[in-house]
Amino acid sequence: MAIATINPATGETLKTFDAHSDADVDARIAAADAAFADWRLVPIAERQAMLNKVADILDRDRDELARLATLEMGKTIASARAEVEKCAFVCRHYAEKASDYLADEMISSNASKSWVSYQPLGPVLAVMPWNFPYWQVFRFAAPATAAGNVGLLKHASNVPQVALAIEDMFKEAGYPKGIFQTLLIGGSKVERVLRDDRIQAATLTGSEPAGMSVGKICGEEIKHVVLELGGSDPFVVMPSADVEKAAKVAVAARMINNGQSCIAAKRFIVHADIYDSFAEKFVAGMEANVLGDPMDEATTLGPLATEAIRGELAEQVNTSVKEGAKVLTGGKAASGKGWFYEPTVLADLPPESPARREEMFGPAAMLFKVGSIDEAIGVANETRFGLGSAAFTNDEAEIARFGRDLNAGCVFVNTMVASDPRLPFGGVKKSGVGRELAGQGIREFVNVKTIAIA
Repeated sequence: MAIATINPATGETLKTFDAHSDADVDARIAAADAAFADWRLVPIAERQAMLNKVADILDRDRDELARLATLEMGKTIASARAEVEKCAFVCRHYAEKASDYLADEMISSNASKSWVSYQPLGPVLAVMPWNFPYWQVFRFAAPATAAGNVGLLKHASNVPQVALAIEDMFKEAGYPKGIFQTLLIGGSKVERVLRDDRIQAATLTGSEPAGMSVGKICGEEIKHVVLELGGSDPFVVMPSADVEKAAKVAVAARMINNGQSCIAAKRFIVHADIYDSFAEKFVAGMEANVLGDPMDEATTLGPLATEAIRGELAEQVNTSVKEGAKVLTGGKAASGKGWFYEPTVLADLPPESPARREEMFGPAAMLFKVGSIDEAIGVANETRFGLGSAAFTNDEAEIARFGRDLNAGCVFVNTMVASDPRLPFGGVKKSGVGRELAGQGIREFVNVKTIAIA
């Protein structure tokens, strides 16, 4: 993919960028390596104070930054503003909590004195996706730089202006040269960067194939890696739930970011006793979305980010329908300019249909009817993914079962899945390895060093 801003609402190429040459990349890695030598020694309180400055810039420039994200990848302007605000939140969270998360821990042992010290690793490569172009970066950058690491960002090639804007924010906040830099490179250049001895670790949010590639390289190089990959999140609704509330939340949970979110609910698993009522309300809620220009405040569903993404979604839906799935609403691309797709709900999906077995990245949902909690958990866990999960029930025994038996990195009860800087985030199975956010996230990119004195 060329490094370019292409408006997904119109298909128009607005701006193109020359990729960094190998010499440019080497210079930036060298700058990162040199900067780390001093940055690691800066008191953590000073590093935290600089994060507050970044948060101030995010607040000040919220509207401009939001418009840039909407222009490049098509999310609604309201959701883009919310994303920028969340980035300020994560910066302020680590500005407050990083020193607590990384404080030395005294340990009783045979030594006269022993403790664990959390020390930075060095330059970390972050390979980030387009769907939350600010948030995915800041949930890495805030804890990593607070811990004393330095960051190199390889962002998705369709959001180059967002990538450069993030680099500029760190510069404006007063970070020394080399602490956070953007690499304008294509995916084929990632391996070369990962194999550079100066790069100490990597983090990737993206597709399963991309995660496998980066994970393999880091394994060969013996480098730490955190992977946040795909999801096909279950959303279970049981008879004791408030069905009207559950259906309303279900629509919001599926339509996050125009349906392009790893933690968006995708498989709606509903008990037979309330299935018809839920399905009616859910379909009506999906159909009520206003599809249109994402810059328009009235729009609730914008375009998909690229033509290829829309094509893949259409193929998954079309093939599943040919194999026997029933279309309750939608089921096709919208007419006109841009990469729009209708809100879609499928039911009666065959076990091996693409929609049921693969992650659908767009505004298409699946409905499943089950007769018991055991069947609900079985359907929820049948996928190879295990990122997030949601369950709607007011039965305490069912809540305990879902918390124990839903095989995912997080379980949200009577609300939709969401990431929060105060809570660890990540998946199991093919949804990734490692954790981001909270104390667990900041400790992913540190040397957990044992120090003992005889």
